[in-house]
Amino acid sequence: MAIATRARHFTSLADLEPDDLERLLADAAMLKKHPVPADAPLRGRSIAMIFEKPSLRTRLSFEMAMVHLGGHAAYLAPAEVGLGRRESVADVARVVSRYVDCVVLRTFAHETIEEFAKWSPVPVVNGLSDLSHPCQGLTDVFTIRQRKGAGRDVVVAYVGDGNNVCHSLMLGIALAGQTLRLATPAGFEPQPRFRRRAAEIAARTHARIELTQDPREAVRGADVVYTDVWTSMGQEQEYERRRRAFLGYQLNKDLLSLAAADAIVLHDLPAHRGEEITDEVIDGPQSAVFDQAEDRLHAQKALLRWLLGAAG
Repeated sequence: MAIATRARHFTSLADLEPDDLERLLADAAMLKKHPVPADAPLRGRSIAMIFEKPSLRTRLSFEMAMVHLGGHAAYLAPAEVGLGRRESVADVARVVSRYVDCVVLRTFAHETIEEFAKWSPVPVVNGLSDLSHPCQGLTDVFTIRQRKGAGRDVVVAYVGDGNNVCHSLMLGIALAGQTLRLATPAGFEPQPRFRRRAAEIAARTHARIELTQDPREAVRGADVVYTDVWTSMGQEQEYERRRRAFLGYQLNKDLLSLAAADAIVLHDLPAHRGEEITDEVIDGPQSAVFDQAEDRLHAQKALLRWLLGAAG
């Protein structure tokens, strides 16, 4: 049986070229200034959101993005689909794609997204997998661009787990041609394949990706300081081991004091307050965390317009 014809998918930031990123960032900036386009560019278009993991920001931002663009979003809960259990991934992809113009898939195994995209003739968006969170990475670069500009001298420090958010941030900063310093404990580094891909992109854009185990070294003089939870969804049984491993990696007032005086703080949320970040920092004057959360809406509107051929 034939596999679906090639569609433009967004399963990873590695799917983008630097020019694609610039186009998306420019469109997101326009949509942030004018959130509801008068021409309703996605009127009559629809997306399906198939989620195996719970969500606040991803679900609501995609739903409101479609409302603002004149389209419709349908949410499908885990029990309604049962990917790979009640029905094969390939069959779900071939059925859903007959009903909608785009699918947002939020799942555990990244292989599920790759399999779904292989069989889908409509665009598939990775709404989060265990290896990648490209919608968040796109947003992160957009927030940094909004607050710190496009200069190649912008330095971003990431402190914490080399997880899916870290992987996408690496690729995003590499595409943007800026500098990223990653501080992770031994054994929690980003996966080699993402490091290799980020290095390949950085070689073309002149970005710099640096790894260390010293959070103070990463944060010193940085323009942006980013952290994420130490224990992600699906890793709850590792909580104690991870909590011990990440001692010293908390983003608190002392660590932030090493950054540039006008540095901003980012966190993709939800935050485990008192673990990877303190209340004093996330609620403090340097926090851009809730601007970053809002920016999911604008970045994803630009993404949907791009994927569905309705960009301005």
